[in-house]
Amino acid sequence: MRSTSLKISKVKVRGGHYLCVTYPKPGKGRNRRFFKATPEGRAEAETFLKLKKVEKLNYGAAGISLTEVERAEYIKNRDLLRPFGVTISDLVARWLPELKARNKSCTAVQLKDELIKARKGDGASEAYLKDLKTRLNRFATDFNGQLVATITPGQVDDWLRGLTVSGVSRNNYRRVVIVAFNYAVDKGYAASNPAEKSAKAKEIETPAGILTVDQTRALLENAPAELVPFLAIGAFAGMRRAELERLDWSEIDLVSNLIEVTAKKAKSSKRRLINIRPNLADWLRDYVKASGPVTPENYEWLLEVARKEAKITNWPNNALRHGFASYDLAHRNDAAALALEMGHGSTKMIFSHYRNLVRPADAKLYWEICPAKAENVVAMSA
Repeated sequence: MRSTSLKISKVKVRGGHYLCVTYPKPGKGRNRRFFKATPEGRAEAETFLKLKKVEKLNYGAAGISLTEVERAEYIKNRDLLRPFGVTISDLVARWLPELKARNKSCTAVQLKDELIKARKGDGASEAYLKDLKTRLNRFATDFNGQLVATITPGQVDDWLRGLTVSGVSRNNYRRVVIVAFNYAVDKGYAASNPAEKSAKAKEIETPAGILTVDQTRALLENAPAELVPFLAIGAFAGMRRAELERLDWSEIDLVSNLIEVTAKKAKSSKRRLINIRPNLADWLRDYVKASGPVTPENYEWLLEVARKEAKITNWPNNALRHGFASYDLAHRNDAAALALEMGHGSTKMIFSHYRNLVRPADAKLYWEICPAKAENVVAMSA
């Protein structure tokens, strides 16, 4: 690339004759300064040319393009940064990506909508999309109108602490927001991920809440008929509620005694098989169909009816699934097999939440909960 040379040339502008001094300007191109084509003008042009040559000698070609004010400002800021071992170039490297991101950024609401649309297009499960939408809706509402590139780690910290939820739930919100900001960084909407620098909440492990053997039996015996398969599979196969809501009778095989949780319906998006225990087979046998939804549409109302009839006043979160895991671990003592059936990647959660919750004797009784069999009827003579 040719460099701009320092020189005086004669030019004609709008019919008038002038002297032009050419010198570099920042970046590409050149600057020009005009003087009258008179002896006095030539003297001024030559003086200006000499000044620029001295500046080039002192500051280099780039320095010539700076005005006196710009040069003074540079020197002042350079001296202010020197005690900290930071250069102006360091500041530019630090802030330029941030400024570019702000110029391209979007609001929290726009980020939420775009991320959910992208994950849906990627084939994410309905359960994952629902979790993403629920948590990001709150985040987007609270940060509505603010560009994501301007959200700081301190703001994310304050927001998480203000949720007034359990430590586990707070960390779930943090996890989802980290996903959102990672997407923002990939798209150039933010220069970095402030959520990754936010503090994690301390999670206090508490035993899983479960129903007793008698409560489980009473629940099944007092449930409306159309709800029995839902309750029995929840109690004796441990499926997640969202998976149960999507379960079809065609995925239940009483011949091979297996329930298939398809990848599309599983929370982990991985197919798995659950063994049908003998007592579960007994509960399902009178209800089995070739196809169709296992869970009735009004199951939540029916569940309330069953709970009241069974006189269960306290219903722990995920009571049926947690009961299945607790009683199975105490009965079989096979954490690895249990983890596979429940869709966990390891046995860590099994031991953390379900170990030693019930006695083996109670576990034995739990797996003996079966539907009442009709007594033999003896015909009486007249």
